[in-house]
Amino acid sequence: METANDSTGGYFILVGFSERPELELILSLFVLMFYTVTLVGNVAIVLLSILDTGLHTPMYFFLRNLSVLDLCFTTSIVPQMLVNMWGGNKKISYAGCMVQYWVALALGSTECVLLAVMAVDRYVAVCWPLRYACIMHARLCHLLAAASWSFGFANSFLQSSMAIVLPRCGNRRVDHFFCELLIIIKLSCVDTGPTESKMFIARLIILGMPVSIILTTYVCITRAVVKMRSAEGRKKAFGTCASHLMVVSLFYGTIMFLYLQPKDNYSQDQSKALAVLYMILAPTLNPLIYTLRNKDVKKAVRRMIGKEQV
Repeated sequence: METANDSTGGYFILVGFSERPELELILSLFVLMFYTVTLVGNVAIVLLSILDTGLHTPMYFFLRNLSVLDLCFTTSIVPQMLVNMWGGNKKISYAGCMVQYWVALALGSTECVLLAVMAVDRYVAVCWPLRYACIMHARLCHLLAAASWSFGFANSFLQSSMAIVLPRCGNRRVDHFFCELLIIIKLSCVDTGPTESKMFIARLIILGMPVSIILTTYVCITRAVVKMRSAEGRKKAFGTCASHLMVVSLFYGTIMFLYLQPKDNYSQDQSKALAVLYMILAPTLNPLIYTLRNKDVKKAVRRMIGKEQV
């Protein structure tokens, strides 16, 4: 067995689902199908929100950022995952692994913050409708989006820098389908307790603060909606928030259960299943959630089709 510190070179072996070969082929087809839908759905939202002037609003600006995030997030994981499932070689280079967990963590962290920003946007739209355009002006939207991306990448840099210096002494077997940061840390041959504690605090902040903002905004939204005299107004207000709430529940429900559970309750099979949910299924459902019940998007699609037929 290798005992040298190979923290700056070599390769890793992504075990994935190879211990259950009867499941691997079926799962790979499932992943490929959902990845294709993710690409088509999110690219469609990005193009629609750019080309159709009726969607040049803060809500669709942030939705476009979310779609770009989902495209990049799944693409950082799924192609390598499919290569490993369909081939006998489960290896990934050290550099490739490092880039994968850094990018995946950065994009996942960015989405945490962006969903909180989108909640604030819905709060302003419902509680301050007459001043919405004035408050959520283009410059503020761009600043909020930039802050989301900046916080996400800063969190990834912080946590990754703590993991990259740990020696692994030849340990290469990663019991996951991608280079998950917590699994990489467990390969270390030194005490990782202090590092894991610091990273847990970082995760608590990047998850806890956005959740607090989301809960606060929706408490305010609920109070404002209850005070509305018009039933049609209440229905419209809840309608504007329903899609966002569904996306938030799907995203935060899985990652909080996965990353904030006690260490003793950590199950690797459970981790893989939840990772499939929030890395593959959630980005596929997001464009469907935002479009199937959305009249603005449906109108935009009709306008685009009409232009093509002219």
